[in-house]
Amino acid sequence: MCAAGVRRVMFVLGTSTGGTGAHVRMLATGLARRGAGVRVAGPARTAGDLGLDRIPGVGFTAVEFGDRPRPADAAAILALRRLLTAPGTQPDVVHAHGMRAGALTALALAGTSTAGHRAPKLAVTVHNAPPSGGGAARLVYLALERVVARRADLVLAVSADLEQRMRDAGARDVARAVVPAPENRPAQGLVPGDGRPLVLAVGRLAPQKGFATLLEAAAAWQHLTPRPRLLIAGDGPLRTELEARARELTIDAELPGHRSDIPELLATARVFVLPSLWEGQPLILQEALRAGVPIVASDAGGIGGLTGDDAALLVGPGNAERLGEAVISVLENDDLAARLRAAARRRASALPAEDDAVTAVLAAYSRACE
Repeated sequence: MCAAGVRRVMFVLGTSTGGTGAHVRMLATGLARRGAGVRVAGPARTAGDLGLDRIPGVGFTAVEFGDRPRPADAAAILALRRLLTAPGTQPDVVHAHGMRAGALTALALAGTSTAGHRAPKLAVTVHNAPPSGGGAARLVYLALERVVARRADLVLAVSADLEQRMRDAGARDVARAVVPAPENRPAQGLVPGDGRPLVLAVGRLAPQKGFATLLEAAAAWQHLTPRPRLLIAGDGPLRTELEARARELTIDAELPGHRSDIPELLATARVFVLPSLWEGQPLILQEALRAGVPIVASDAGGIGGLTGDDAALLVGPGNAERLGEAVISVLENDDLAARLRAAARRRASALPAEDDAVTAVLAAYSRACE
């Protein structure tokens, strides 16, 4: 069906207000501008959170599925199946984002190819590694991973470790996803402060992001004069727990929730910290590189691939002591901070643009359709 060219694409994603959703919005917008017919399927909340229903040339259909297994998934699979087999509007490629969306879409496509009917090609972008530890969430991820590896025509991974992981799981065509961050520049100048150095972290307040480790690390710099100001911008299920932990540790930390002035905060920060326990290719890290802020980060997933050896101080995930020491070294060593700033700007100059990502994904679709 798509041998003559990719004309129609459907994206499938779950509830997402972070990097995955932003990436889908960018691809949908770019493909529509190039003349492709684009539709997005996902929970109704996602359309509102990301503005997916307001992109010119992009349609949206609500399909309700959550971030963990539930009985309603059967209805979601049937709804996807109807969308993907509708005469006259069937996509050439269905591109799911995230392991859960990918597995549900694979199940929706099962058995839809017949002698007179060819199912859409299935592409799946893997954005994250499985949760650490041995809990139920990890077991579910591994089961979904097997479904995606066996049934997807194309797997795109946001980091080298995820590429290798999917090859090891048996995926037959694996490539690197091009995931650019939006080029957001400060619009309002520097954020007013109180003269103290700002240690900034940004992300969803969820276990993956390692903010509990960051709070532990912050105890190491409470003796400095002036005492650094730690600000963790973002919201999520752990907010109350993290606020309580900060009080328990008696550290100077602010958790203000969602902030709309991240570019301004990055321009103001003395250090940007990314303490993730597991990670793909975080967009906020690209934004920090573009801002030229000194970076301290955990060496998890695709983080080191983005920063290289010189644009960040990398420490082991979950190591609060080393994380605190690295932040202090940047705060106290102006030469080190200057070297990190210069290296971040060099790395930023090589980051992909949004048009690069659209070109790359179209080439990947065409290869899958051959």
